[in-house]
Amino acid sequence: MNKVIGFLTVGLQGMTLYKFAASFVIYSMLGWLVESIYMSFCEKRLVNRGFAKGPFCPIYGFGATIGSIALAPFMKSYLLVYLLGMIFATIFEYLTGVLMIKSLGNLWWDYNDKPFNYKGILCLESTLAWGFYAIGVVYFINVWLLNFIERADRTKMTLFIEVVLFIAVIDYLFKLYGIFKEPIFKAKDHVVKAYRNFRGR
Repeated sequence: MNKVIGFLTVGLQGMTLYKFAASFVIYSMLGWLVESIYMSFCEKRLVNRGFAKGPFCPIYGFGATIGSIALAPFMKSYLLVYLLGMIFATIFEYLTGVLMIKSLGNLWWDYNDKPFNYKGILCLESTLAWGFYAIGVVYFINVWLLNFIERADRTKMTLFIEVVLFIAVIDYLFKLYGIFKEPIFKAKDHVVKAYRNFRGR
């Protein structure tokens, strides 16, 4: 238990709420950008890989920010960072996929056309790639990102975080309303019908 606490302490060293929020927002936008470019190249057309309309994918924000903190104590070993990054990201992807299916009825992604996939949620190709992404984030991108956040004007960066999060929340609320509005309207119809039946007695 003490070792676990020690590892978390190393990973959280210097990670204030301000840095965490800035890291989350920037990774969410970077993740959207990289995946949208990759999928646009694969499908030979412009593809928006965000859940809503805006350039924001919180799964990358949480994954990269929390992953960089969890893997920081293992930076002395590229192999450990690769293996742990691969395992953690795969578990995170699976849990996110299951949650999305249960709550939204579908996934943001679909691996059914990939070999060695599991229910379209996971696939071997993606799992192996997560390890390389972990190395890229932990050893290169995160070092640059934290330095950038440290040097940035705190007032301007805070305003940027607040504006992006506000827009993202509004964007997601409209998207979720579009998904759930039909069930909501059906529930409303049932309530109105039940009320009228009651009044008609």
